[in-house]
Amino acid sequence: MFKRYKEKEVQALVARLKEEYEGVVRGLREGQEELKEENRLLRARLSVLESQRSEVSVALMRAVKEGERIKEESSAEAEGEKKELRLLAEKCRLLSERLLQKYPDEEDCAEFKTFTDALRAHLGEEVESDEEEEEEEETGFNLDDVLNPKEPLDLGNLCKELGLMEEDS
Repeated sequence: MFKRYKEKEVQALVARLKEEYEGVVRGLREGQEELKEENRLLRARLSVLESQRSEVSVALMRAVKEGERIKEESSAEAEGEKKELRLLAEKCRLLSERLLQKYPDEEDCAEFKTFTDALRAHLGEEVESDEEEEEEEETGFNLDDVLNPKEPLDLGNLCKELGLMEEDS
């Protein structure tokens, strides 16, 4: 049942097992050393990346603040320029009125008024054209009152007043 081993066989078996285990242990130690080295390199890389991340976040915060400052400056500058343009447009309007009073038939004065009205319209100011003034003066009819009535319109009465419809008797 039991086989007896010779001492030489046992020693050969032990030597072979010892050699195999030493190979396995050596492989594990080498793997462990490789992992330790890789871990050391990764920790160094992580340290570098964390310092870069903090630098980037500081730079982003500075950039946002600078962007806000530039936006505020440009907004203030644009508002100042717009005010200057409005003042210029008002001076042009006053000058145009004076010129038209002194020289009502001059073509240059009319062109200057047209330019002034275009400038004011571009700046968003209300400009009343000569045609509207003349039309209102001649007929007493204001197109703005029709387009934007202040009270409900009675089209029948309006047509009768304008002579477009006969009165029913």
